[in-house]
Amino acid sequence: MKIYGDGISGNCLKVKWVCDVLALPYEWIEVDILKGESRTHEFLKLNAGGQVPTVVLDDGRALAQSNAIIRYLARGSDLIPTDAYDAARMDEWLFWEQYSHEPYIAVCRFQVKYQGKPASELDPEKIKRGYAALARMEHQLAASRYLVGERFSLADVALLAYTRLAHEGGFHLDGYASLRRWIGEAERSLGLPPAR
Repeated sequence: MKIYGDGISGNCLKVKWVCDVLALPYEWIEVDILKGESRTHEFLKLNAGGQVPTVVLDDGRALAQSNAIIRYLARGSDLIPTDAYDAARMDEWLFWEQYSHEPYIAVCRFQVKYQGKPASELDPEKIKRGYAALARMEHQLAASRYLVGERFSLADVALLAYTRLAHEGGFHLDGYASLRRWIGEAERSLGLPPAR
């Protein structure tokens, strides 16, 4: 399997982390989005949307969208709950991550860290919605060890990617004790060093 991804992208790292924790063999092909490498003619043949990550499976079929990819790769593993309701709750978090978390936390991070925008100049609505997303996670994690109860799942992988780096987008986690506890536990579950 080949993973076309950019090492600065949490969406790409999710795919790498799932492969690493499940010991799935892959070849990582770095695609620099800042240089427009996901917009080349060759890349657009793999993914017409011009987005990373994109995986090419051993049989040559391509698959895009980070949460669809990790859902596919983790099938039959402990990262997906066997209970149908818990699996649906995991999917609920996966959908929520892309719609209500990533557009705020990840976008602010990209603007500050990679575009050099001062945090004071970020869209106040993005900041407000980013903090709302962090508060929702804090509320859940005050009640359970992980996002779907007491077992680590793909929901945790998906939401860890940008939450652990929220500070790079100007978000402060001082008032989020459960969230900070979860970040440490999720990083250890994936064998990651603590985010700086």
